Amino acid sequence: MIELEALTKRFGTKTAVDHLSFQVRPGVVTGFLGPNGAGKSTTMRMMLDLDNPTSGTVRIDGRHYRELQEPLKYIGALLDAKAMHGGRTAYNNLLCLAQSNRIPEQRVGEVLDLVGLTAVARKKSKGFSLGMGQRLGIASALLGDPEILMFDEPVNGLDPEGIHWIRNLMKALAAEGRTIFVSSHLMSEMALTADHLIVIGQGKLLADTSMADFIHENSRSYVRLRSPQQETLRDVLHANGYTAVEAGNGTLEVDGATTEKLGELAAGHGLVLHELSSQRASLEEAFMQMTAGAVEYHAHGTDVHGADAPGPRWGDTTKGA
Repeated sequence: MIELEALTKRFGTKTAVDHLSFQVRPGVVTGFLGPNGAGKSTTMRMMLDLDNPTSGTVRIDGRHYRELQEPLKYIGALLDAKAMHGGRTAYNNLLCLAQSNRIPEQRVGEVLDLVGLTAVARKKSKGFSLGMGQRLGIASALLGDPEILMFDEPVNGLDPEGIHWIRNLMKALAAEGRTIFVSSHLMSEMALTADHLIVIGQGKLLADTSMADFIHENSRSYVRLRSPQQETLRDVLHANGYTAVEAGNGTLEVDGATTEKLGELAAGHGLVLHELSSQRASLEEAFMQMTAGAVEYHAHGTDVHGADAPGPRWGDTTKGA
């Protein structure tokens, strides 16, 4: 388990992390989300004692990282795949890490095989593609067979097969009871991977909740109906206490209802339905809604002459046409 208590980091007058407290529990994949500049990388660096906090504490299974002997056996991390020594082979990069943590050499071959790099084990890592570098970084995190794993943008540079592989790997490791903490800007991938979410903005905790609850609490859910008898359907809905909003293309949207209730209501009045579907916002839409007030860097659309265009900004909650 990873425990943060009132963790704070200031760089001069800038507060990057502001009294951040949360726990990363074993047995689930915990996603770590926040806009650019939210303090995610600084937080993860403080977890590994790469940055000293201004105040507050981080504990790994009850101890500070610096107190761990042979730390790779407790926690493995991928923060920067480029941190590997480019002049060493993939095998020797991992061998150095293994020897410094008294990990048997045979484990090097095992993790290289696990991440699919056995064929290039004796090649220097400076010639690796971005995706191959990511796989080597993941291998280094897995080297000590730790109970806790941290990944920062683990799918960066991976092909579809690699993304599918790392997603299933993280889920399998969590199912074994390990603590998995992963940061990513790819909301679609996070939605498929994480069970629990920690969301921060401007260094402060915004949410510590399950994936399902986060989407439910930060987005609109509704039922969409489409019928050739739209006017009659609208009247029936109104008579039964439902407010139907016309959404174009002959569809109606109803809040505060279930597909079962509305389907039974339409059937009871002999109405034909061409569509009856429950609609829920994506993780991306819920994230944008939650963090709209905590986005530090806004991009503005510009036309070809450099003038500001009226396009949506990151952090806006409305969609562009």
